[in-house]
Amino acid sequence: MKKPMVVSDRVNVDIDRRSVCRYLGYKADVEPSARIASLLDQYMERARHLTEPSYSYIISDIKSVEGSRTLVKGRVVFRSEVIARLLERCEKVAVFILTIGDRLEETSGRLADDGQIVEAYVLDAIGSSVAESLADVVQSKIGDLARAQGLCISRRFSPGYCDWDINQQRVLFRAMDGDSSGVCLSEMHIMVPQKSISGIIGIGLRDQGVESYNPCETCNKRNCPGRR
Repeated sequence: MKKPMVVSDRVNVDIDRRSVCRYLGYKADVEPSARIASLLDQYMERARHLTEPSYSYIISDIKSVEGSRTLVKGRVVFRSEVIARLLERCEKVAVFILTIGDRLEETSGRLADDGQIVEAYVLDAIGSSVAESLADVVQSKIGDLARAQGLCISRRFSPGYCDWDINQQRVLFRAMDGDSSGVCLSEMHIMVPQKSISGIIGIGLRDQGVESYNPCETCNKRNCPGRR
């Protein structure tokens, strides 16, 4: 039986100033101070030479969903009620790992070590924004593939959100069959480089509620940082 192919690529990702401001804590209608605005201009330009956005993903068939246990082709097992409720609506699942590399992270660390805390904070926010933008790019590519087959995609979900335990990172990495865009896992299931994102995207028929599935609508945890 033919194995699913892992798709890997490097891409250029635009830096969204408003997105960076959100990571810095600014509300949509609040402009940063003159000093922060100047640092944004300086470090957004610098960040273009410090990021190496790359990603890998694999699309596999869903074999079965039983309770909180989802079995994916290749004997990969996801354990989560939230993920199971999504994937029982789907025919396939895309597993992805992406990163912007470690150069920006290392530069931010050196700035902090030199006492340039604000500069380090701004550069770190830029890195977070670029990683999130890269995730949007990957999701769009997977969406294009799904639509070409008459299917649709869900939101993306990552280990550590809702009831999906962070230790399930190991399962995602195992699903990638060794192709993880240079991202590694620590013993505590933390990705290295840290400006990396892993997760899944469900793929299924439009009339199965795949696109609209949102566990936040039935969750009473109002102060959750991942609430959508």
